[in-house]
Amino acid sequence: MRNTARWAVTLGLTATAVCGTLTGPATAALYAPSALVLTMGHGIGSATAVPERAVTLSCAPTPSGTHPAASAACAELRGTDGDFGAPAPGGQAVCTREYNPVVITAEGVWQGRRVSYERTYANECVKNASVTSVFAF
Repeated sequence: MRNTARWAVTLGLTATAVCGTLTGPATAALYAPSALVLTMGHGIGSATAVPERAVTLSCAPTPSGTHPAASAACAELRGTDGDFGAPAPGGQAVCTREYNPVVITAEGVWQGRRVSYERTYANECVKNASVTSVFAF
């Protein structure tokens, strides 16, 4: 009986030590995945437009991917809680009325949830005046 009690105490202390570390700083290292493919092309919609440029963007645990400004893009997405349609700050420009539609898309995972975003702009000038650095590639 003494050995049984000793083993029970040993197992209890071991479980407390292991579970105690799991609820502490170790959970801070966990993060929700964020990996996106961003595209830009000319056409009326993503079904007919051929992507002319595409980049990857991963924001967790650190900004990375082929996006030219990954850190800024991730910071903006975090600031808008993943809202791709958030207006660009100071997004005003004088653009021609030329109709040459530009389609931007975002597909992937943002902080653990599946996202799919598409927007068509009248031309590249309107797109550049309306989007943040997320689609500036």
